[in-house]
This record gives sequence, C-alpha cells and structure tokens, in this order.
Amino acid sequence: MTTAQTPQLDVQPSPLALLLLGRGADPRSERGVECPGDLPEPSDPDLVARARAAKEKLGSKVFVLGHHYQRDEVIQFADVTGDSFKLARDAAARPDAEYIVFCGVHFMAESADILTTDDQKVVLPDLAAGCSMADMATAEQVAECWDVLTEAGVADQVVPVSYMNSSADIKAFTGKHGGTICTSSNAERALEWAFQQGEKVLFLPDQHLGRNTAVRDMGMSLEDCVLYNPHKPNGGLTAEQLRDAKMILWRGHCSVHGRFSLESVEDVRERVPGVNVLVHPECRHEVVAAADYVGSTEYIIKTLEAAPAGSKWAIGTELNLVRRLANRFAPEGKEIVFLDKTVCFCSTMNRIDLPHLVWALESLAEGNLVNRIEVDRETEAFAKLALERMLALP
Repeated sequence: MTTAQTPQLDVQPSPLALLLLGRGADPRSERGVECPGDLPEPSDPDLVARARAAKEKLGSKVFVLGHHYQRDEVIQFADVTGDSFKLARDAAARPDAEYIVFCGVHFMAESADILTTDDQKVVLPDLAAGCSMADMATAEQVAECWDVLTEAGVADQVVPVSYMNSSADIKAFTGKHGGTICTSSNAERALEWAFQQGEKVLFLPDQHLGRNTAVRDMGMSLEDCVLYNPHKPNGGLTAEQLRDAKMILWRGHCSVHGRFSLESVEDVRERVPGVNVLVHPECRHEVVAAADYVGSTEYIIKTLEAAPAGSKWAIGTELNLVRRLANRFAPEGKEIVFLDKTVCFCSTMNRIDLPHLVWALESLAEGNLVNRIEVDRETEAFAKLALERMLALP
C-alpha cells in the first residue's frame, strides 16, 4: 500500500500510553507522573551554562546526586555519583544541604527522603522518572500476598526481604513484618540473616536477584524457589507449594537487565574471542550462570578498574554506564562492549534530562520548591526500621 492509499486512522493514545509518556496521571499509582512548569527547549544552546549558573547561585544549599545510569549531560553536574543506596547515604551525610536534587528515579528519591533530616527537601527533576521493577509490586498486592501466606499457614515462618529497588510502601511493609532491605551487593548476607529469623523468605520485587542469590551464591536448588504472580489468584501457587518452598519470589524484574539472554552471551563469545562476560545479578538465571563474573554496579566498575590492559569485556547492565566505562578505559587498551546487540537504555532513568535539571535548579534558585518527594511519617518510620536492619547486617 502506497502512502497515498493509506487511510486516515482515528487513533487515540490509550491512558497507559499517555501515562508512560508522562502526559497523564494515575491517581492510584504509588508515584506521581505530572511534571508542572515550562521546560527549556532541548535545543537551547545555553542549557549547560544555565545549569552551572543556577547551581552556583544555590551554592552549598543544593547537593546534586547522579546515579550511574544517568545521561552524561546530567551526570556532569552531580556532586557525587553512585548506586541508589550509596547516593541516599551521601545525601544523609550532608545535613547542611537544604535541597537534595536526585538525578535518579522515584524510589531512590524516597530513600533519600527517609534517610535525610526533616529540614532537607528532596527534589526529583521529573516525577515520571519511576522504575518499572519497583512499580511491579504495589502495597495492595503485597498485603494480599501476605493474606495468601496466612491462609496457607506459613506467614509466621516467612521473613520478607525487599530489594532497595522498591517503593517506600514496600520497604515499610518489610519493616513492619520483621524483614530487612538488601542491595545487589549484600543480598546474600540479608538472606542469611533472614533464614536465621525464619524458615522462608518472601523476596520482593526482583525475582532474578532473589533466585540468583539463593541458587548461585547460597547453594539452594531451583526447586526451593517458587514464583508468586500477583496477577493470578493466590499468586498462582497452591498451599502445598508455599509450604514446600524456601524462597517465595515476587514476579518482578528489571526491564533493562531482563532483556539479556543466553543467546546474547553465546553471540558475544563468538564475535569477541577471549571476551570476559560481566553481568549484573538482576539478569536472568541462565545469563548469570553463563557469565564469567557477576556483581553489582559498583562491583562491575571495580572489576574493570582492576582488569589488565588489553582485556576484553562484554557488560550486561544499563547502556549509559557501559558506554561511559568504555570511554573511560579505552586509553588503557581495555575493550568494553555492550552484551546485547540491541541498544537498551533505562527509559525512566533517561527522563531526567538536561532541560528537567535546568528547570529544577532554576526554580530552586528563584525560591520555588518543585517536585518534592516526601514520604509520610508512618511509612518513613517502618521503612527506616527495615533499612536500619540492613545497616546492622554483619
């Protein structure tokens, strides 16, 4: 059919499409999606100068945090860079900063608000910068899951362990039910602690990190793990399956790390002879099993720092970071490629662009507080309890 013959279609964007584009709002969502205010044009040649000027005007009143997965145009203005929990702790260590501008996603800004003082204000440049994984477990769904575990007669044996990549509501649920938070670096220690408290673990919301830690690091079998699907009655599990399981994994995943496949690993080994495959533990179990090295974002960076000149690496994590690392280590003769042939950024993380950062900084410089992330007192108290349990891990 030629262009001239193509009929005019009356196609209206769905509410979900508008939500994903940040042009709609879901009042039942655990995160906001509206971004008020007039943003600078991305084509504005003065954006970098404007960001510098606003940041200079704010001085020590502002502290800018930049997650590893951020765009280069944004990361250049970060006072510190790191993973989500490191950045939240860095914010807590700067009580003199009135404004914490978090260039990351919603759950990260929530964690920063929980750990900082009441006088500090955490700002997310775009409220639509969420996390698909964190959004896969809502407070209502997790409460319903606990009811299922109670009806199966196993709730009193279960200790919840929630990944840092979860909403404040999920962290609060974890704290209220005697559980702890974990990062990709200390997931094994968190699980060891949990199994000292109870016989089973409910791992939220990333099934892959939970499975990889239990099976790869702790020697459990895949049969010890069951997958709870919040969209099926009783999670799609029988009471007998829940009673037999050691790990009850929530059906959630990272949309970036979940893209990597065993085929990706096999393909890169053919294309790049002698390559070392280094992946994040949020990847699928078969990918982790086929990799040479597995670890957190900080582990990936440190491994490449220590790698010999001339070594070859295929990295299974977010593309912004991989590209930045490839440029950084190229002068040392280290060849670094993206594990998958398909380009894949974290789409929600990439919502924090230079126009949004400029708008946020200029608004603050003019005395206008925008896009504040504030966790209510009760949620904060229980979420902090779960975080403190993690900090107390040996």
